[in-house]
Amino acid sequence: MYLLNRSQRHKVNYTWMIISLLLVASLPFLLFLGLYLKSFLLIHDYHLGDLLFSKVWKPGSGKFGFYPFIVGSIWVTLLAMLISAPICLLTAIYVTQYTRKRFLRIMHPAIDILAGIPSVVYGVWGILVIVPFISKFVGPLFGVETLGYSILAAALVLSVMIIPFILNILIEVFRTIPMELKEASLSLGATQWQTVKSVLVKKALPGIIAAFGFGLARAFGETMAVLMVVGNVVRLPKSVFDPGYTLPALIANNYGEMLSIPKYESALMFAALILLAVSLFFNLVMHFFIDRYNKFAS
Repeated sequence: MYLLNRSQRHKVNYTWMIISLLLVASLPFLLFLGLYLKSFLLIHDYHLGDLLFSKVWKPGSGKFGFYPFIVGSIWVTLLAMLISAPICLLTAIYVTQYTRKRFLRIMHPAIDILAGIPSVVYGVWGILVIVPFISKFVGPLFGVETLGYSILAAALVLSVMIIPFILNILIEVFRTIPMELKEASLSLGATQWQTVKSVLVKKALPGIIAAFGFGLARAFGETMAVLMVVGNVVRLPKSVFDPGYTLPALIANNYGEMLSIPKYESALMFAALILLAVSLFFNLVMHFFIDRYNKFAS
């Protein structure tokens, strides 16, 4: 590098930065293309509507209905978000607006530790604690007889897993709000809660939407912990106490042993393609809402 003059070094640095940018930008398209090619055998032989909305999953008979897995994934993800979203938002508001900075410095390592725990550990915790709790206490409380392996168990475990991810984003969002904005509201006679509700939350709304959107995409693709407690029964759940089956669990449970069956492998790749498409959709929708809000606010 030192043998090159300044202009040549600039060209080399500019070139590798452009190559790195193009590589990162092309990764989603390369992933989508690879999964589409691997699942083309299934897509070619079956109508897309039959694959997405058929309730029958019998690979041995050539019936690949992904509807129970899609519904199971949606149930688990939305219920986990309903549990974790208000907890994360209220916690972020409290630690950034109502406590001293020293408390936040103590909180951050705890949040990072939770975020770094392997998902299989959460799964084991779910089996040892959540599943018995649902079968012995929550189920009988609602007059339901259940083994505990259910949509509710998976949602509770998943909500605990995504709380650190969403909470870290929300804390940074609230910390980036200018202090002058808060002080101006308080100087006009607004209470602390009125300032938080009407000024800070409104200012942070794009970041809040983004945090929940990224958390939703993260939750939709979670595998191991959900697989261990959701029950893995191929049927449409009628309540949160019923067992379910998610798309990531389908791939993890069957991929290794089904590589020798081309159409089955293609079906599993199609499940991965659905997951990627849903994740991309959530991210694009979140960016759209953020852009629209910023244009409206300005």
